[in-house]
Amino acid sequence: MTYERTHIERMRGYQPGAQPDQLAIKLNTNENPLPPSPRVLNCLAGIAGKTLQRYPDPLANEFRASVARHHGLGAEQVIATNGGDELLRLALTTFVEPGRPIGVAVPSYGLYSVLAAIHQSPISGVALTDAWRLPADATDRWNSEGAQLAILTNPHAPSGTLEPIDAIERVAAKFRGVILIDEAYVDFISSELMHDATKLIKEYSNILILRSFSKGYSLAGLRLGYGIGDIRLISPMIQKTKDSYNVDAIAQKLGAAALDDAEYARKSWQYVREQRMLLTSSLSKLGFDVIPSEANFLLTLVPRNAGWHDARDLHAKLEKRQIYVRWFDEDRLRNRLRISIGTSAENQTLVSALEQLRGSDQLLQSS
Repeated sequence: MTYERTHIERMRGYQPGAQPDQLAIKLNTNENPLPPSPRVLNCLAGIAGKTLQRYPDPLANEFRASVARHHGLGAEQVIATNGGDELLRLALTTFVEPGRPIGVAVPSYGLYSVLAAIHQSPISGVALTDAWRLPADATDRWNSEGAQLAILTNPHAPSGTLEPIDAIERVAAKFRGVILIDEAYVDFISSELMHDATKLIKEYSNILILRSFSKGYSLAGLRLGYGIGDIRLISPMIQKTKDSYNVDAIAQKLGAAALDDAEYARKSWQYVREQRMLLTSSLSKLGFDVIPSEANFLLTLVPRNAGWHDARDLHAKLEKRQIYVRWFDEDRLRNRLRISIGTSAENQTLVSALEQLRGSDQLLQSS
């Protein structure tokens, strides 16, 4: 006997990446390879016990004010959330009638479809082009199917490709519902691209932007994010659909401290960009086809007959060496691995392991 609702019993839950022990090389969940800002750690050390004794500010006003200053917006255009994932749930709860579809690019972040299934909303999936871009007719298809929310991950996960601002603007101008731009990886975009989608908020009332502290600010364990958009999007989520105390007092304080130490954050982003370039070069020399990425990970096509049978086999062989990368049992991804950018030493350990595996195969063939 089960007590689950029928559709919950039938659905498949989100499958997070493995969480190995501290001795492993962890390149499977897209965390920042560098530690949090010293200013954040000092703030954490200075938090008094009374902070834990009392409920946090339910509106996270000081944190929202920090975010607003950071983006040149009003605090009323900001909502604080328990990680970026909460904003996804809030957008569904607030803007989508159960049974109405949500627009998603395929493949994409697996949680989108899970949240849609919980909400009993079908997915209006649009396959990305061969270049991992949104097709030109995506908005028309979402409109024709009656989607009330579309989610655009930018930079895209798991490919790392970036849709330019003008492409986002075309979607926002034509789409009849809310367009949620998931910018969890935006901090790692090459600095010369000058990519800033926040300026579109003033022109398009249907744009909701998701930001996270998990990646760019090395605070994945904190679970803190925020949304920015027109007050007509932010207000109902704050006043009606968010949990009463959705962001704890410690997260509010540390998030503000992280934003105040922008110089440290920028250095960590640049470090990731440099390591991304080096790892791309090393993998390419080993025969991997690497999609150009603007995120803190690489999606690679795994060459065959090189010490492993296929991507899944290589994933298992690396795991035996305590090196964790991500393999997805999904169309267009089964022959690929997603590899987070680690420290220089971690990346080199990965490359050395791949060289050894390939070398063992060549040795076997020559004997």
